[in-house]
Amino acid sequence: MTNFVTASARSNLVNLLDFDRKGLAAFFVEMGEKPFRATQLLKWIYQEDVTDFEQMTNLSKSLRAYLQEHCTITAPEMLVEQVASDGTRKWAIEMSGGNRVETVFIPEEKRGTLCVSSQIGCALACTFCSTAKQGFNRNLSVSEIIGQLYVAQQRLGPEKRITNVVMMGMGEPLLNFDNVVAAMNLMMDDFTFGLSKRRVTVSTSGIVPAMYRLNQVCDVSMAVSLHAANDELRNELVPINQKYPLSELMSACREYAKQGPRKYITFEYVMLDGINDSIQDARLLTRLLKKVPSKINLIPFNPFPNSAYQCSSAETIARFKDVLHQAGIVTTIRKTRGDDIDAACGQLVGKVKDKSRRHLKLQAMGSSHVG
Repeated sequence: MTNFVTASARSNLVNLLDFDRKGLAAFFVEMGEKPFRATQLLKWIYQEDVTDFEQMTNLSKSLRAYLQEHCTITAPEMLVEQVASDGTRKWAIEMSGGNRVETVFIPEEKRGTLCVSSQIGCALACTFCSTAKQGFNRNLSVSEIIGQLYVAQQRLGPEKRITNVVMMGMGEPLLNFDNVVAAMNLMMDDFTFGLSKRRVTVSTSGIVPAMYRLNQVCDVSMAVSLHAANDELRNELVPINQKYPLSELMSACREYAKQGPRKYITFEYVMLDGINDSIQDARLLTRLLKKVPSKINLIPFNPFPNSAYQCSSAETIARFKDVLHQAGIVTTIRKTRGDDIDAACGQLVGKVKDKSRRHLKLQAMGSSHVG
């Protein structure tokens, strides 16, 4: 077994982790090689844990020599690991430019879920999210996204297999569309991690044009960060709603559910005391989702320093759930995991050199970042 070189090494070479199988096949064809070389290389990297080209014995000597001279297999470096009392693990992973993202592994009896970041920071400025307070630096590359899964699986070892991946870490995945899609393709490839399309979930705050585009190019499960059932409140909590209001978002959700691997959309709804947790809010939510095949995750708010919000009481959350349940909507209350190491939903912060000018950028989001 050969470990990846660190992200700071050999930066002038072509990083082969930046390609899914289709992209890698095109790369080899451009070199004058057969496209099946892509499958061979993927198996060496992801199934055999071999990253030394000289050990890839079914490649010709001349091809190995070319790859050695012009290419690299470079993943991000895991710097810090924290383990929560419930077994949740959080890793600080270093990217180029002195930035770090946080990746979280949540173990359960029959599965292990990895929460993967797609950007360094986030520019959407959702008011209840600690990650948003850090600002925004840049999109992650394919190698930086898939590298989180690779280094996490290496760290966990075979006894703790990653069975599910959720693109719910730092950042808005659909504002890093091409790189996220390529990384998810790799996650589901039979010659890499072989995850089922039902076990890869992309979460979005509602980048409507990208949701339609995703429906055409990548078959994964969809989760939508909703958090409010009317435009006035959602404009405040999730500012991108000012560009893509709920009527447009629900239309995109209905369309996605027609073709997605699951016949429903998962809606995430953080419970904020006195803000969005009344019986009236619950009833508004049932009306909003009436024509959308839905499953709802109610998320107890995870506090962070200088937050303006408090978590709804357990009794309030239970009453809210009852209203949704009586309306026939499958509803679960998400169990808070890893909160003692700040690994719970909305708590990921990493280390972000903020380059954003959010108030200017928000107006352009969704149109200039999904292509």
